[in-house]
Amino acid sequence: MKLFRRMLQRCFAVKHQKCFVDYKTSHDFRHGEQPAMSKSKETTSIPSRERCPLAKGLESMAPLVRSVEETPDPIPTTITGRIPSWVNGSFLRNGPGKFEFGKDRYTHWFDGMAMMHRFHIRDGDVTYSSRFLRSDSYVRNSEKNRIVVSEFGTVAMPDPCKNIFARFFSRFQIPKATDNASVNFVKYKGDYYVSTETNYMRRVDPQSLETKEKVDWTQYIAVNSATAHPHYGTDGATYNMGNSYGKGGFFYNIIRVPPPDENAAKADSPDFAGAEVICSIPAAEPRKPSYYHSFVMSENYIVFIEQPIKLDLLKFMLYRIQGKSFHKVMTWEPKYDTIFHLVNRHTGKVSEVSYRAAPMFTLHQINAYEDNGFLVMDMCCGDDGDSIGDFTLENLRKGTGEEMDKFYNSLCRNLPRRYVLPLTVDKKTPLDQNLVTLNGFKATATMTKPGEVYMTHEELHDDELLQYGGLEFPQINYEKHNGRPYRYFYSCGFGNVFSDSLLKMDVHTKELKVWRYPGLYPSEPVFVASPQATDEDDGVVMSVIITPRKEKSTFLLVLDAKTFTELGRAEVPVNVPYGTHGVFNEMG
Repeated sequence: MKLFRRMLQRCFAVKHQKCFVDYKTSHDFRHGEQPAMSKSKETTSIPSRERCPLAKGLESMAPLVRSVEETPDPIPTTITGRIPSWVNGSFLRNGPGKFEFGKDRYTHWFDGMAMMHRFHIRDGDVTYSSRFLRSDSYVRNSEKNRIVVSEFGTVAMPDPCKNIFARFFSRFQIPKATDNASVNFVKYKGDYYVSTETNYMRRVDPQSLETKEKVDWTQYIAVNSATAHPHYGTDGATYNMGNSYGKGGFFYNIIRVPPPDENAAKADSPDFAGAEVICSIPAAEPRKPSYYHSFVMSENYIVFIEQPIKLDLLKFMLYRIQGKSFHKVMTWEPKYDTIFHLVNRHTGKVSEVSYRAAPMFTLHQINAYEDNGFLVMDMCCGDDGDSIGDFTLENLRKGTGEEMDKFYNSLCRNLPRRYVLPLTVDKKTPLDQNLVTLNGFKATATMTKPGEVYMTHEELHDDELLQYGGLEFPQINYEKHNGRPYRYFYSCGFGNVFSDSLLKMDVHTKELKVWRYPGLYPSEPVFVASPQATDEDDGVVMSVIITPRKEKSTFLLVLDAKTFTELGRAEVPVNVPYGTHGVFNEMG
């Protein structure tokens, strides 16, 4: 058992999995919480996939998941329409861009080597550049001209130059984590990093896209991972989450990195001084912890959602020996409730109240805010967590028509939902009655027994959304409204395996505005506020549009955020693969 724990502590932290280390400091957490079987109390019992219409005649996405060449030197674009002159900065995007080395091919879309993109906008003009992240994984694979570092869905084969015994025993060696940071651009103390979900990040230059230092979380705090979706406080601090594993079990940890010290000399190097774990939450099942991609943050609270997508640690070690990829150890187990862990982000204290809901799956939260003793949480949710492992390159490259239709129609559809947590629950709180008293809210929260509240959600949309296949990649006016009351969010509609529309949702009226054209596939939208903004949606929305129908036909789309109509586009004569997340850097 000691060897097993040691291997877990240094385990293979592939993309979409966290690694584990002994927890070295003392923090508040609850012990002994048992996993609860789902009570299935939701009023809406029809799965989200079945509520959306079946697709027919979908075109193949194969051209959007092929390797491309980098464009390290900025090139001009062709402007159609008008890019507002007040938009000055860089739209930075991340995502996989290389899917093979030599004769070796990656299995899963998440495995592709990270490629960074930059659309630099100044006085109505736009230039484009891109670079592969020079991660250790990329460099080692390039030197050997084969895949030598395992990823989420691809296990690197033993060196063929070794003898048969050396190749066999290499299965039992403690694997190293990948630093292929292909998920997002994130900021800590003013510096940009590209991040995945292992213990490694890479600092990058947001203007040249040059790869800089590799950062290992374990060298700063007692966690061995962090998500690629941190939150930023108004004081300049950054919050994130990561895992640890030790004698006490498996823990989900909340991380705080303080704002930069204004009095300290600025060095051209990573700065994580003062980083700390402010709270540790024990897993309901230590040997089968939950997968998570992001978390909820309001002005005073952080909520970690322990969902029934489980990581089987014993199976993980077995699969490593058998040479199977990691994505096969993630299982959707809807027999368990979803648990919402409420944490005071200023003190790190975990609420003694257990908030629960029916099984659901979430990758991205929209926003959360406090309102008269309640915490309102909006997020994109689905009813089937099996879909993460389905995004293999084989599936994504299926042919137009019946093959692609069958794959797409089997996938979960994510829809926006609202949950409401009552914050003033105590021994005097009555049992078996709805505690949500906010006017016009349909979400419920009921104390089923002392110390336990069961919640049902409100659908944050009308039936119109279903024809667009649900939505994902939500974005808001983050600087002004993250953690505060808000009205609008922007997202991608998924009428195909990859997003085929841009959506603007009014959460007050559930009214939709839509940008959609056949054959065009937009990236995650990013909102940029205008300098003289007075309304929440004064500004523009940016998205990178790609198409499988024509070579070198990428363009940056700029929409008026208020009307959701096109202002202009910047056409780029290069192929760009479908990506993940991005940010707008006003200092670019």
